[in-house]
Amino acid sequence: MTRVLVLNGPNLGRLGVREPEVYGSATLADLAAAVDGWSRELGLEAETRQTDDESEIVGWLHEAVDSRAHVVLNPAAFTHYSYALRDAAAQVTTSGLLLVEVHLSNPAAREEFRHTSVVAAVSTGTVAGFGLDSYRLALGAVAGRLAHNA
Repeated sequence: MTRVLVLNGPNLGRLGVREPEVYGSATLADLAAAVDGWSRELGLEAETRQTDDESEIVGWLHEAVDSRAHVVLNPAAFTHYSYALRDAAAQVTTSGLLLVEVHLSNPAAREEFRHTSVVAAVSTGTVAGFGLDSYRLALGAVAGRLAHNA
């Protein structure tokens, strides 16, 4: 079964509590359960992780390369400034793996500082603005691309 790491950056551990009008009322546990169900339906094996630590998420991207796992990545605030994260994400895609950048909200419709993603240029694609469904769409994109390439 194809492995996918679903990686979440800072403050996503506060889902359901932090700005529910922007991020919804679902918790990180709700997200992980939904990802598990969606991935199984698509024939994927997904593992959901969250950290507020930039070095940890960079390490997880290195792990994805080394273990040949595709990635669904919500870089959260790291989206806009973390060149370390961008460089680690580039290693994923240049090694022939898929990396889909995902966001619950639509950063382009928010504050101007959120409009730039340093990760987007090295990602396979981006899904944003559909709440938890952004993850379902991202997993579907991974499964679809893998089926197309098979």
